[in-house]
Amino acid sequence: MTVLRFQPIRGKAEEIINAILRTEEVVSLPAQAYTIHLVVEEIVLNVIDYAYPAGEENGYLEVRTDKVGKVFSIEFRDHGIPFNPLEQAAPDTDMPLEERKIGGLGIFLCKEMMDESSYRYENGENILSFKLYGSEKE
Repeated sequence: MTVLRFQPIRGKAEEIINAILRTEEVVSLPAQAYTIHLVVEEIVLNVIDYAYPAGEENGYLEVRTDKVGKVFSIEFRDHGIPFNPLEQAAPDTDMPLEERKIGGLGIFLCKEMMDESSYRYENGENILSFKLYGSEKE
């Protein structure tokens, strides 16, 4: 398991995303690179944009990546405003683009592309987890 901890600052988003994508567990899954990148980018940007009130400098984002057998998991932890993104209503993908409400598509795609997703608020932390099954080193 790899555990990384960051201060979620907008100017550091690309650095945070790249550090996560370079973990041993992620690198070992080239066939799933696009899916994992999409999830990492969506969640990192959401934490940076929404988890902490403006000006809070003590915020953190902890990311844990793990691969046990064929199961890859990634967990995001922060102590920001309690929020379960998985409860958001799925966007109406049948509606024309110009009529759709902005937002919500990223989390929807994360849930659709990963095999399992879960959220819990525990000990003052948002804990958002995703899993991919059947992942094998190529």
